[in-house]
Parts: sequence; C-alpha cells; structure tokens
Amino acid sequence: MLIVKVIKPLVSTNRIPDFEHKHLQVVQDGSSKKVAVDAVGAKPGDWVICVGSSAAREAAGSKSYPSDLTIVGIIDHWEPDPPKPSSSSAPAAAAPPASAPGTPPAKS
Repeated sequence: MLIVKVIKPLVSTNRIPDFEHKHLQVVQDGSSKKVAVDAVGAKPGDWVICVGSSAAREAAGSKSYPSDLTIVGIIDHWEPDPPKPSSSSAPAAAAPPASAPGTPPAKS
C-alpha cells in the first residue's frame, strides 16, 4: 500500500470499454506522478491510500480490470514527514572568527 496525495482529476473521453464510468485521479508519490483509479471519491488535496498489482484490479471492480493503482481510502488526517536533507546540503564548516580591525591576527 502507498500513501499519496491527489493532485487533480484526469479526464480521458476516449477509453477502452472496461474503463467506462471509472474516475481517474493524478496522484503524487514523492516527486513521481501516477494515475490511479478512484474507487472512493477522493478530491484534489486529499491524502489517500492506494493499492497496486492484483489488489488494485480487484479494488477497481474486477481481477481482469486494467489497473495497477487504485485509491481505496481517504486519510482523515496526515502530516507527511519533512524531506530529509541530502548529504550535499550539509552546513559548511564555520570559518574562524575574524579579528577586530586594528588588532593583529591570533598566533597558533
């Protein structure tokens, strides 16, 4: 299962017959956007639970349904973890303090 955020509905008027009457949503998983079948009526901005693989097909209505990601629940309250800083964004080592004007530099 995945926790993702609903970004916006996806409208597709030309589809295969099995996709009739199924709502599609663009969801975001980190920096990756995906399309999910919406089985619960989620709205943009909702955090949702998605299932994939055969569970996605069954949740969408049939094991033969052509889906690999289906929204199965809307989360009531979710605060995502803040992104972890990468090692390249670590703070630089502090420079030694500058001496006051008119004073000689400190000797080591």
